[in-house]
Formats: sequence, C-alpha cells, structure tokens
Amino acid sequence: MTTSNIAKKKFKSPINTLNFFQPNLAILLLIGLVTLLTIIFVGWLTGIDQIDKFFAQIHYFQENPPMWVEAPIKKSEYLILPTILLFLVAQGIMKISPTPKNWSRILVVGILLGLTIRYLSWRSLSTLNLNNPIDGVFSLGLFGLEFLTISSGVLGLLLMFKVKNRRKEADYFSQAIFDKTFEPSVDILIPTYDEAEFILERTVIGCQALEYENKKIYLLDDTNRSGVKNLAKKLGCEYIARYDNAHAKAGNLNHAITKTNGEFIVVFDADFIPTKNFLTRTLGFFQNEQVALVQTPQTFYNIDPISRNLGLENILTPEEEIFYRQIQLMKDGADGVLCAGTSFLVRRKALESVGGFVTESICEDCFTGVLLSSKGYRSVYLEEKLSAGLAAENISCYATQRLRWARGTFQGFFISSNPLTIPGLSFTQRLAYLETFLSWFTSVSYVGFLFMPLAYVFFDVIPIKASAAEYLYFFLPYYFVNLTVFSWLNYHSQSLFLSSFNHILLAFPKAITIIQTLLNPFSKGFKVTPKGIKNYYYYFNGNLAWPLVIFLLLNSISLWFNLFNYHSGEVSEQIEGFNLGLFWSVYNIFMTWVALLALIDLPKQEIYEWFNLRRLVKFKIGNHKFWGTTRQISEVGAEIEINEKIPDCLLAENLPINLKIIPEKIDLQGNIRNIEISENFPCIKLRFEKVNLSQKRRLVELLFCRPGQWQRREAPSELKSLWLLLQVLLKPRFIFERKPKEKAMEVGQI
Repeated sequence: MTTSNIAKKKFKSPINTLNFFQPNLAILLLIGLVTLLTIIFVGWLTGIDQIDKFFAQIHYFQENPPMWVEAPIKKSEYLILPTILLFLVAQGIMKISPTPKNWSRILVVGILLGLTIRYLSWRSLSTLNLNNPIDGVFSLGLFGLEFLTISSGVLGLLLMFKVKNRRKEADYFSQAIFDKTFEPSVDILIPTYDEAEFILERTVIGCQALEYENKKIYLLDDTNRSGVKNLAKKLGCEYIARYDNAHAKAGNLNHAITKTNGEFIVVFDADFIPTKNFLTRTLGFFQNEQVALVQTPQTFYNIDPISRNLGLENILTPEEEIFYRQIQLMKDGADGVLCAGTSFLVRRKALESVGGFVTESICEDCFTGVLLSSKGYRSVYLEEKLSAGLAAENISCYATQRLRWARGTFQGFFISSNPLTIPGLSFTQRLAYLETFLSWFTSVSYVGFLFMPLAYVFFDVIPIKASAAEYLYFFLPYYFVNLTVFSWLNYHSQSLFLSSFNHILLAFPKAITIIQTLLNPFSKGFKVTPKGIKNYYYYFNGNLAWPLVIFLLLNSISLWFNLFNYHSGEVSEQIEGFNLGLFWSVYNIFMTWVALLALIDLPKQEIYEWFNLRRLVKFKIGNHKFWGTTRQISEVGAEIEINEKIPDCLLAENLPINLKIIPEKIDLQGNIRNIEISENFPCIKLRFEKVNLSQKRRLVELLFCRPGQWQRREAPSELKSLWLLLQVLLKPRFIFERKPKEKAMEVGQI
C-alpha cells in the first residue's frame, strides 16, 4: 500500500461492516452464556429434577474423591514436608543461578506447572461445596475466578520455556552502524496533542542529540498551536500539523507518514527522551529484511504516583517493570512482541504494506504489531533502557492511562486485526496474544476475591470445603513455592505481594471498563494522559476510592462477626472453612487500607524533575571561588554540597552565583534560593537564571541522554514488601508529613 492509500484511510469509518457485526455476535454470546448459567442456577434453586440430580452426582464425587487428592491421615506430621522440600529445592536453584538461566528457568517452571496441576486437581475433585444451590454458586464461582487467574499464570509459564534476550545480537548488529556500512535514513516522529512546550523541548533536544547523522525529526502537532510551531523553528526540527485529529494518535502518525520518506520510522511519545545510543543499539536489527519492528522498554524519569503517595520513592519499582523485564521477553520467544506505542522503530515499507497504523482501536500500537506479524514480518524486543518518559503524575492520570489500555486491548476482540482470529499467525503467537487478554481479565477475579470473604458471614456459605490438613498438603506447597520464585522469575521487577496490591488498587474500575468494552467497545475515544501537572494540596481521589471504601466497611463487619463467632464457638459447617474466611478478611482489609492511602495524592509544586546526580562543580560568589559536589540537579536548578567553610556574608539568599559543572563543562548562572548547614559545611540550593538554548541542550543531555543512566532497580523481597506496606499503614504520609519534601529521582552516576 502506498502513502496515498494511507492518506485515504483516515476518511474511512473505524468500524467496517464486518466489525459492526462482530460486536453484536460477541454480545450475544456473552448474554447467552450469562443467561444459560442463570437458568441452570434458577433450575437448581427451584429443584428441577434433572439439574438437581446432576449436581447431586457431582457432590457425591466431591464427598468421595480419588485417594491422590486426599491428605494422608495416618502420617499427619509429614503434611508440611512437600512444602519444606520444594522450598529448599527452589532456594538451591536460585542460589546456584541468581539470575534465571535456561536450565534453571525451565526447571522452576516445570515445578510450578506440576504444583499447579496438583492444586487444580485437588480443588476441582475434592473441595467444591455443592451441598445446596447457594453454597454451590459461591463455590463454583470462586473456583471459576481462580481458574481464570491460574489460566493466565499457566499460559505465562508455558511461554517462559523460551525467552529471548537480544543484547548480544544488538552488540553484533551495531557494528554496522558504527562502521557506517548500514546507514539508512530515519524519520523520528514525535506526536503531540496538548503537552506543555517545556516537555516537547527536551524531547526534541534529546532526539537531536542521538549519535546518528542520517535522521530527521518531526514534531507532529495535532492541535495546531502557534507556540509549538515556533518551538520547532527555534530548535531546528520539522513541524507537521493537520486540519483535524481524526483517529487521535494513530491518525496523526498516518498523516505524517504521507509527508515523510525515511526508510525507517522511530516513534517517541511527546514526553519520551532517548539516550544518545538509542539508534546505534536498535537500528542494526533491520539488516534482517524480515524484521519490521523493534521495541524497547519504557522507563520513567519521574517517580510514579503509587510510590510517591506511599512514601516509597526509589524503593518500589513501577508496575510496568514486570511487563518490560519478563513478559516482553516471553512474548519475543513466541514471536509475539507487543508494540508499546513509544520508543520503537518500524520499517516504512512494511508499515505501508499493511495500510499504516491501525485506527480501529485506541491501542493502535498493539494491533499494528499484530497486523505486521500476520503478514509474515518479525517484531523483536531489545531489553535495554534506551529512553525515558513521564510516568502518570497523579493517581487519577494513572487510572486514566490503565483504563485506556484496558479498553483498547478489549476492542481487539471486535476489529479485523484481532490476534485470535486474524489469518497468518502461528499457534504460539496466538497464545502470546491470548496471555495479554487473560492478564486483563484477572481484574474481574480480584473483585470476586474481595467479595468472597463476605459470603462466609452475610450468606452463611462455605465456598471451599477442606480441612486444615488438606490446606497444608495441597494449598501451602503451591502458594509458598510461587511466593518464593515469583520475583526471581521476573528478574526482581516485582514481588508477589506488591503485584497483588497493584491488582486490588484499580480492580473495580478495570473490571467495569472491561465489561463496558465487551458490551459497547467503541463508546469512548482516545483520552490523552495529562502531563506537567501541579498540585498544592493533598487530594483524595473519591471516585476511585468509593468501591474500596464500601468493601472495606463490609470486610470489617465480616471480620468482627467472624471473630465474635470464633470466640463463642459458633461455626457454620466446618471450622476449617470458617477460619479461611477470617484470614481472608484480614488480608483484604490490610490491602484495601493501603490501596486507599495510595489514592491520596501528595502536593507537587514543581513541574521539573530533580535527579540524584553527583557532579564536581566550581562556583563563584562575588570574587570568591569554591568547589563542591552536586547532590541534586534539574533543568532549573541544583543543590550543592560544599566541602569547605564559606564566610557568612556570602551565604545569603538571592545572591548571584556563577557555576561550572566540571565533567560536562557547562557554565551556568543562578541565584541562591536556600541554605542548609550540615556538620559545619553548607549546602546551597540555587535556581538557574537566563539559560540559553546552548546551555539548555547541554543540561538536557546531562540529565536525560547519558547511555546507561536508566538503571535497573530490584524490587523488595516478599517479606520486605509486606513490612513496607505495614509501615505505610501505620504511618500515613497525610498525617505525619503535612508538608512533604519532594524526593529526587535516582539515576546512574556515569
């Protein structure tokens, strides 16, 4: 398809005749399934003979399960032995192989799959409580939610048998870039809608600093702002605008394709800044003519709102880390890499052959990658942090972003590039894409898990019929080994406790969004995540919090009744099931309280980001010269530790100061804004004044563009994660820090 075909594409309806039929069919199937289950339940409740006999027969088998799903009675002292042995085996593997290797990963995955099969066998053949319709509905419902979550996990485990790390390939292919034997033309596209000019400025400067000559940079303005046009002129990059903003970001990019002609296209979101070696590390992969797309990870140059609101800055890892450190590597092994919308390269010829970026879904990136794969092209993933952008700056923006991703993903069921039905994909590729859908579906499961403990008290039901011995023998090994190896398998990007917490935080809005999208997939359009936000006060996000507040109250009531009945000796059917409800309520209350604290946004009065970057500096106050070391630096100022005494007359606010950052030879002027004395030596905070374009470029390159500066951070261990969440609960920031100090972002010191 030529670029003229792409230009015509924007005038077509985003939903063609086939797509219009598909949503109706999906809705009918969904309604049909719900209706069928409702009829079966009503029939069971009213005592219809055939349905009653069917469930009675299943109940009989549950009461008389096979011997291999029963806990040993005579040697009960050995019930915990499987857990101990498997824990020791897992610890031994992780000790020998601190980072997953092929042999160690396959061995651990095999153990987990075996434990999962064992656990599901026990749950399905021995623990379902079908004694009556009410118990049966809750028991089967809980098992269904568990099965959905476990299915997503099992699919991930199967994909983990083959992962790809392409760093050595990047080393090899980059030689052609350095030797200039492979030097194709590259167009760098920066789509923008309403981002502030200071954000766009540093992105363009970062792209201009790329160590590659044959490139052109285009600022794609979807709102025709004169200020952005003048900025492009000042910085010396190309400016492209259009008369409408049909199809949002995808339409903006497709319009730009018709105005440009580079052999390869790089896309950066308006806030994403590449390191200088971005192209030298990625472009070489295209020497293979079958490669159409190269994706790199997203990382961030600001602290994410969850870490910030909980007071765990530079301790917690962003939620996205597990996707970019583990999941994309798995998908690459299955040739099912997901295009993430920014920090990627695409072959123009391949993109034009599929008609440009997909406009049918608001996740244009993901399904464009699917379309390329279906035509026989390959997408590869390089797990190196070669760019950084702005994470959502408050919890509301964070939710907006996640719900947009959820909606766009499930629109995939209703478009022509549906990865489960589109011709041309292999079975393994479809499994990789199916894992994406299932992982989002687990939000529905987490809503059910929050609700289930309430059933013990308010409906007097026992969803799981099992003894303490059976929990020890079947559940504990499965859960404990998963807990032990979870972080190791994802390269220490996330702990299991923190992953569960992230699921609970937005479980309700995600579940609602998923259901809404399945019923009416194209009811809402693309909503841009706001950037460059200030906030002067604590703010509680009531719209996101009210479902959690309701469930917190109900779980608290449930816990009170559980404790009361436990002490009075009143039990419903089995003391074992009753105790599970007690434990479950405590866990839900704990996680819900912490989630509510994460929904309280802290004041953020600075729109520029600060970095813990140490550099030797020489500065001059009046006629006196001094040496010091930066503690923090930003685009607008610096904090300097001085290792010598300074006369008091030179330590006054608003005094002018001339500063030279020695390693980078950057000369700047500013004024002293704040002075602190530590161990008789001063620390001064200054604000830069009159920063010209040349100085701005040098600062941006120092702060954002140094290769290797965006380093991996390991997530806390499971025990530490639990302890950190407990500390957050016991010492909420909005009570103990009325004027919280904003913390700088940690970066590599290279």
